[in-house]
Amino acid sequence: MKATFGGGCFWCTEIIFLNTEGVNSVLPGYMGGKREHPTYEQVCSGATGHVEVVHLDFDESKVSFADLLAVFFKTHDPTTLNRQGEDVGTQYRSVVFYHNDEQREFTEQFIQGLEEARVYADPIVTAVEEAETFWPAEDYHVNYFNRNPENPFCAAVIAPKLTKYLKTLQK
Repeated sequence: MKATFGGGCFWCTEIIFLNTEGVNSVLPGYMGGKREHPTYEQVCSGATGHVEVVHLDFDESKVSFADLLAVFFKTHDPTTLNRQGEDVGTQYRSVVFYHNDEQREFTEQFIQGLEEARVYADPIVTAVEEAETFWPAEDYHVNYFNRNPENPFCAAVIAPKLTKYLKTLQK
């Protein structure tokens, strides 16, 4: 089964889902824009309309779409429009790209439940949009954190986020 999430920098999102049981593969890439075969530089300019996303293949017998949504919403801020931390622009917006009507309906209900429970102080701005063509990111983005742990962004931003997530799995 497939799932596609945009929640800021795909390096941050990729490592979280690589450490989620039942996720068979995680590919960083781009979705939701106007240009075919966009490059990282083009997407970062904000001019293409694409979002940095992770495209997952998961085993429904080991992890449900609901579980993946829970991970997604726990590991990014769904209340900031076009921003995650210091990453600013439409390419970093919070979005769930659904692959079928069941995913769309479930995501809408999930968000409504979070809002009703007042899980966040501010309103959720996560978009729910139909999946479009997925454009894989350049090879150097794949498994970026594991291949570049000394990168200052990885050390300062991604490592603490991953540590926090891994601690939630131990509970």
